[in-house]
Amino acid sequence: MTVLLTGILSAGLLLAGCGISVKTGGGNSSGESALERAKKEGYVTVGFANEKPYAYATPDGKLTGEAVEVARAVLKNLGINEMRPVLTEFGSLIPGLKAKRFDIITAGMYITPERAKEVDFANPEYSIGEALAVKQGNPLSLHSYQDIASNSKAKVGVMGGAIELEYLKKSGVPEDRIVIVSDQASAIAALQAGRVDAITMTGPSLQAVMESAKDSNIERVMDFKQPVIDGKSVRGYGAAAFRKEDADFREAFNRELAKLKESGELLKILKPFGFTEQELPGDVTAEQLSKP
Repeated sequence: MTVLLTGILSAGLLLAGCGISVKTGGGNSSGESALERAKKEGYVTVGFANEKPYAYATPDGKLTGEAVEVARAVLKNLGINEMRPVLTEFGSLIPGLKAKRFDIITAGMYITPERAKEVDFANPEYSIGEALAVKQGNPLSLHSYQDIASNSKAKVGVMGGAIELEYLKKSGVPEDRIVIVSDQASAIAALQAGRVDAITMTGPSLQAVMESAKDSNIERVMDFKQPVIDGKSVRGYGAAAFRKEDADFREAFNRELAKLKESGELLKILKPFGFTEQELPGDVTAEQLSKP
C-alpha cells in the first residue's frame, strides 16, 4: 500500500519551499476540470503534510500514512491510478492548492469554518478525539473525564504540557488527582503499577502505545464519552480538500469515500496507522463542520 517516492517528491519539496508553482491540470486552457484532466491523463498531484500517522516517508523512501492510503484507494476507484505526491509543510498546503501546485491536499487537516472559506472539503475520513485506558475490567467504571472528576478515588495520568491537562481541569478533575508523567511510556508504566487508575491522550496515540505495551491487564475504554470544553466538543474531523472551482472532483471523491465507509474498507485502511472504530467519522459531513 505504499508507493516509491520519485523525483516529484524532491522537486515538490524544493519548489514548494521556494513558492514556485508546479503546473497541474487544474485551470488548463482547454477548459477541462481537474477531474476530467486527471481521468484522461491518469494521474493527479496531491499535496501532503509530513506528519505521522497521516503522511510520512519510510526509511526506504516510500510514502505512506492514513491520508496517503485513503487518497490512493479513492483515486484508484475513480480510475486515476497514479498519485503524484508532494510532501510539504502543513502551512503550504492551502496556498499551494489555491496556486494550483496541487489538485488535492490532505494529511492531518481538520475541517474548520475558517479553512472552509479558502477551500472546499470532502467529507471527513476520520475523527480524532481523546481516549482513556484503564485496568482490565474498568474497576472504577470510568467512561468520561466527568466520571474521573466525580470519583474521589480516581487518579489519572497525563503527559506534562499535553492539552489533556487543561481538558481534565476544565472537566472538574482536581489537580491532586492528576499525575503528570514525562512521556507515553511513563503513562503506561504508571497505569500498570497502579499509581493511576486511568491514562489519557488522543485516540491514535493511545492505541499505538497500548499495542506496543502488549499488556492484557490494561484496556482502552471503547465507549469513552468525549469531553465538551467551553461548550464545544474537542473531537476534530480530518478530510481532503479541493479548490472551490473543483466541485465535481470533490463530489466524485465523496461518492467513492462513502463506498469505502459502507463496505468497511475505510476502517481496514485506517487500522495500520493506529485508528479504531472510535476514529471513524460517522455520518458527520463537511457541510456541517464548515458552518461557523
